Amino acid sequence: MPTNKNEFSGKTALVTGASRGIGAAAAVALAKSGVARVVIQYNSFPEGAEATLAEVKKAGAKADALQADLGTVEGIRQFTSALAATAPHVDILINNAGSLIKRSTLPEYTEALYDTIMNLNVKSVWFISKAVAPHMIAQKSGIIVNLSSIAARNGGGPGATMYAAAKAAVSAMTKGMAKELAPKGIRVNAISPGTVDNHFHEVFSTREVLDSVVKMTPAGRLATNEDMADAIVYLCSKGSDYVHGQTLELNGGMFMI
Repeated sequence: MPTNKNEFSGKTALVTGASRGIGAAAAVALAKSGVARVVIQYNSFPEGAEATLAEVKKAGAKADALQADLGTVEGIRQFTSALAATAPHVDILINNAGSLIKRSTLPEYTEALYDTIMNLNVKSVWFISKAVAPHMIAQKSGIIVNLSSIAARNGGGPGATMYAAAKAAVSAMTKGMAKELAPKGIRVNAISPGTVDNHFHEVFSTREVLDSVVKMTPAGRLATNEDMADAIVYLCSKGSDYVHGQTLELNGGMFMI
């Protein structure tokens, strides 16, 4: 989405889960939109993180990467500590890190899997936001965009109940954070991707399932990472200045509200 590059001049953005997929696309799109510095978080795919850094730099922004496992409490703590030392002043936060981890039925569900799902998809969003909020409050401006999912609306596919619940929590947190932070000059919103043709669904879906989704989608195709990145940039821009606490449903018309 076209933006005025001057509005992002001098800004630092943090994008979590940016070694591939929506996070990588968002990091590059923000750099192309004029953000001065992009800090990315990644966990287990350093090659992807390096590729994202290269694209961010090619787009004209400075780039840094921080490794952290946000699926653990200690990993979240280590990341926020490293962030304070590396980039204490974040102006734009994209809470993208998240995963289904694996599909599991209720009788087979382990406490460890539950904790990992909630740490990665919910706790990291809250405490990374907490880490960057003081600077945003002090300067009376800032943007936070969270990543929810269509699963928050429909309960998710087989074996994805707690992932869906975690993403529903993100949508609720987005509203609560927006109410608290809007009077301080900070806008908080979320996007809710439908089915995106990316690595996530290479791992957790089959091509047959994806083909069936296409048939049920009025737009006639799956989403791309760039579709999601464009919406993220929009929510960071002055064009969405009066948008607060919203979760944008981005699913090609498969789910309408």
